[in-house]
Amino acid sequence: MKGLVCKVCGYVALDGNKDQCPICLAENEFEEKEDACKMPDFKAVSGETEKKHIPYFTIVKECGIICGVGCVDVHVKIGEILHPSLPEHHITEVTFYVDNKFVSNVMFTSNVNPATVIHLKDGTKGKVQVIENCNIHGKWYNEVEIK
Repeated sequence: MKGLVCKVCGYVALDGNKDQCPICLAENEFEEKEDACKMPDFKAVSGETEKKHIPYFTIVKECGIICGVGCVDVHVKIGEILHPSLPEHHITEVTFYVDNKFVSNVMFTSNVNPATVIHLKDGTKGKVQVIENCNIHGKWYNEVEIK
């Protein structure tokens, strides 16, 4: 997937805004890359590589943490087959977007399983996009529609 990528931290600007990076706050440090991230239709040689990298979604309409407020939980685990979490091979971050707008970034070390959740406000609708970064295999993209 082609995209604008921050030259400082690697953030992908899905909304095309290249004025300031919301992660590292660098200004005007974006470059267009043909291979900013791999899409779900990427066909890996082994097939298993894709199954360990494409973000996998579960949408929960009733929040289990913030009771009474109303929110939609978007659970993301990295891979249909859970991605390894080893010092030499792990997921470093997951970036969330709603309708191409940056929402949140979650950083990982090899000491955690590659899964996270975001609590969107009740009534949020649209596409939730996620880009994850593997320290060996790069960035992988997937999206889900919230209705």
